[in-house]
Amino acid sequence: MNYQIPEINLKALFLGDKGENVDLFKEVLLKAVDEHVGWRQNYQPQDLPVITPYDKSSKSFQDTADHMRSVFNELSAKLRSESLPWHTAGRFWGHMNSETLMPSIIAYTTAMLWNGNNVAYESSPGTSQMEEEVGHQLCKMMSYKEGESWGHICADGSIANLEGLWYARNMKSLPLAIKEVAPEYVVGKSEWELLNMSTNEILDIMDQIPDKLDEVKAKSARSGRYLDKLGKWLIPQTKHYSWLKAADIIGIGLESVEAVDVDSEYRMDITKLEARIRELAAEGTPILGVVGVIGSTEEGQIDHIDRIVALREKLAAEGIYYYIHADAAYGGYARAIFLDENDEFIDYDKLGDVYKEHNIFTDMNLYDQWMTEDIYKSFKAMSQVETITIDPHKMGYIPYSAGAIAIRDSRMRDAISYFATYVFEKDADIPALLGAYILEGSKAGATAAAVWTAHKVLPLNVTGYGKLMGASVEAAYRFYNFLKDRKFNVNGKVIELHPLTKPDFNMVDYVFNEVGNTDLEKMNKLNHDFFDYASYVKGGLYNNEFITSHTDFAIPDYGNSPMQFVQNLGFSVSEWDRVEKVTILRACALSPYAHDAAVFEEYAEKMEKAMQEKLEKIYMYEMDEQ
Repeated sequence: MNYQIPEINLKALFLGDKGENVDLFKEVLLKAVDEHVGWRQNYQPQDLPVITPYDKSSKSFQDTADHMRSVFNELSAKLRSESLPWHTAGRFWGHMNSETLMPSIIAYTTAMLWNGNNVAYESSPGTSQMEEEVGHQLCKMMSYKEGESWGHICADGSIANLEGLWYARNMKSLPLAIKEVAPEYVVGKSEWELLNMSTNEILDIMDQIPDKLDEVKAKSARSGRYLDKLGKWLIPQTKHYSWLKAADIIGIGLESVEAVDVDSEYRMDITKLEARIRELAAEGTPILGVVGVIGSTEEGQIDHIDRIVALREKLAAEGIYYYIHADAAYGGYARAIFLDENDEFIDYDKLGDVYKEHNIFTDMNLYDQWMTEDIYKSFKAMSQVETITIDPHKMGYIPYSAGAIAIRDSRMRDAISYFATYVFEKDADIPALLGAYILEGSKAGATAAAVWTAHKVLPLNVTGYGKLMGASVEAAYRFYNFLKDRKFNVNGKVIELHPLTKPDFNMVDYVFNEVGNTDLEKMNKLNHDFFDYASYVKGGLYNNEFITSHTDFAIPDYGNSPMQFVQNLGFSVSEWDRVEKVTILRACALSPYAHDAAVFEEYAEKMEKAMQEKLEKIYMYEMDEQ
């Protein structure tokens, strides 16, 4: 008999703002510990315990136990006094920290008792199988073909991005190596044509020469050859800094990475992308790949993945091909909200009805504010890119560290594989070979258990994670609407709040500005000062009543994309040219509670009061200085 997953109630899945679910947490965790100890006791029961009652009654044993208790008291004191209260239902509107799923915390803690190392099957049969399942689940969430795709967990999004570039680099160089090893398969192709072969074309050739695979790999970019021929890696200005580190580590160099302008909504400008690709092609420079971002780090915006794919199809007809990687470290799990209970991508005109059926939004007006065809098409097109970064430890609400990567065509693994004879049998099946196909070596089986358990509790569609994604988006729009047109009176001055842009997902950026102020440096200082008081810098941690994050949008990284926002606030173009940056406050709306209207309204009053008090401190300090 198949177990039927009930309608998910998010409030049952978290420890709670005030630890309301502590009894459930202790019940399941204690059961897990008891079962683990029973497992130890049942293994070779004829063996006598090595820690005897005599050992436990000795003075040194008792002293050591008391010493351990003392250290844990110190640990607790440090954590209680030096940790961010990201668990709150409405006080923390800052970085990508949040309440994590109770099932995943318990699973992680439980699996740590077994200390599995997922580098190889022989050291972690149970959790290696879980990681294999998780990889297939993530591929399914991306609508990759079952049986043809593959994925795995890694430490974080930076590692996953590095792997994406690693795949792209090696794949791009394979045709040059094939020309040396098996030239009959690329007869008549110029170097330019070899460097613009599609991923599928390359993989199909590799399928035909399995006996020469190792020789081809040995002559590919992994040897250090061809790195100067592979071309440019194009990323949006909203890129994560990991791409520069990846280019450095992978050997293509920082000069191979170029940032393409974003528009005033902080999405990659596809017109400028095409223009730059054509300009490079005219110079004879290939395009190694293009990165589209699903949930940019500073703004949470969604690049037009569908247009990046369409542009590739258009240019491929002209002999120009590029690899596509979707950096969905932040927004990848949001694809679950577009999948029905059968994991099929929902038609755009049916979304509203499906969301009503599954209670995805408590207020459908907020869904209407959020959903656009652009967002929908971007998520749908993710199925057409080669590789995708997805971080369970972000929108998966799973403890650190849990990044992941999904690969559309599992044959690509052969381009990056390594085999350590003392760990792997080369002809063995995945998951036994996991470590041969990933960047890392030893890795925690507990992470796989945490992700696997979360996915079992919350299916990767509207019946599970879709609810959690909907709650997050709804909370973001409640916060966005709270900010709009809000004013504060401080010492006779009026301070206004201005959201940066309508969120594509669940991140809300905003600024404070004094009415009538035309000095951009003054506004930047106000927002930086506000961050100081709304953070550990001056506001403290545990007793802070409103916590946020901040960043700078500066010309070296963003070009003039912030200029329209700055002009809308009343600043001149010359003022923007003079200051060259705008300081932004940033809120990731990750609370699983703040989507509820009553909860949000209760905290909105407290947030407004806290903002008022922080602004008064800032202006009082300025008066004291004068």
